[in-house]
Amino acid sequence: MTDTAVAPTAAEDSEPERIPVAPIDAEITSEDELRALIGEPMERAINKERVRLLPIDRQWLAASPLCIIATADAEGNCDASPKGDPAGFIKVLDDTHLAIPERPGNRRADGYLNILRNPHVGLITVVPGRSETLRINGRARLVKDAPYFDDMIVKGHRPILAIEVAIEQIFFHCPKAFLRSATWKPQTWEPEKLPHHAAIVKSVQWTRETLEELTEYYGDNYEKTMYITKK
Repeated sequence: MTDTAVAPTAAEDSEPERIPVAPIDAEITSEDELRALIGEPMERAINKERVRLLPIDRQWLAASPLCIIATADAEGNCDASPKGDPAGFIKVLDDTHLAIPERPGNRRADGYLNILRNPHVGLITVVPGRSETLRINGRARLVKDAPYFDDMIVKGHRPILAIEVAIEQIFFHCPKAFLRSATWKPQTWEPEKLPHHAAIVKSVQWTRETLEELTEYYGDNYEKTMYITKK
């Protein structure tokens, strides 16, 4: 395989369709305008907020292998980053505190740098096959070691660090987004419509590696070495 494999097709090389943004007078600028459009929340939606974990929350977290962590820096610039490990990787410390392990990655540390400047975080935790999600908002801090790190060992490797989250708000989010998107229905999956990740990387940025080298890097060995810190 050579770099020519990522050459754009005629369709990709053509000018993309330009769709105009909404006009200024269509912008929603007040809560009154927003409520006039979407209405008021039902009583059950208002009352579902909690500040402590219940047994069902612990059961959910024990089954969850994936979460999305939203952060923002002091100026409000946002980031959302996925974190995943075997189910139960989010460690429940007590009814108001969680810990999320960090594994070897690309070292950008966007979310971690945000936490150093602004501790507020939002989590969406996912259980494959379930359409609802558990949302947790709170304040985070980064820790480089703790006694519970030994409980987070995966394939012989302790976490590099962990995010400790002090829970301020927790509730289950309704299933509609996952139902509308049919996320868990395999018959809707079409991964072959997109190129291999190596080709995507090569098409959007300059790299020293050739496409062939990137394809090898993101090949079978990539998953086997995910927990090994690379220099």
